[in-house]
Amino acid sequence: MSANDLILPGAQVKLHLSIALEDGTEALSTFGEEPISLTIGDGTLQASLELALYGLKAGDTQTLNLLPEQAYGTRDLALIRYMPMTDFDGTFTPQSGQVVAFSLANGEEAPGIILQVDEGRIEVDFNHPLAGHQITFRADILEVMVPTTDPPAGT
Repeated sequence: MSANDLILPGAQVKLHLSIALEDGTEALSTFGEEPISLTIGDGTLQASLELALYGLKAGDTQTLNLLPEQAYGTRDLALIRYMPMTDFDGTFTPQSGQVVAFSLANGEEAPGIILQVDEGRIEVDFNHPLAGHQITFRADILEVMVPTTDPPAGT
C-alpha cells in the first residue's frame, strides 16, 4: 500500500473532518483532537460524504456546502412518533431535547430526540439529528492507503 494513493472504495483513510450547520454552528469536528481512521465504504461516514472524498490524496483539503438531500436527507415526518409514558422505566424523567437510545426488534439501538412531553405521552424524533440541515463538510486528508490485490494464482 502506498500513502500517495487516491481515495477510492476500500481505501483506508486517516483524516480530520468537521461538519458545520448553516448558521456556522459546528456539529462535529476532529480538528484539535485525534484524527479518525476509516475504510471507505464501511459506513463510518454518510455515503455522500464518502463520495466527496473520492479522488483526494494525502495532503488534500476538501470543503463542500451540501444541501440536506446531499447530506443527511430531509426530515421525514413519519419518523416522529408518539409513545406512551408507560413504555418507559418509571425512574425515567424525559425532557425536551434529550437524546435517548431505543432498542429495536433486531437488537440494535436507534437514537431518538425527545421533542415534547405532555399528558402521558412523549413525542420522539427518530430522524438523524442533521437531517433537514444544509451543512459545510470539511476534510483534511492525512493518509491514504489503498488495498493491494494479489495477482491471480499461476500468473
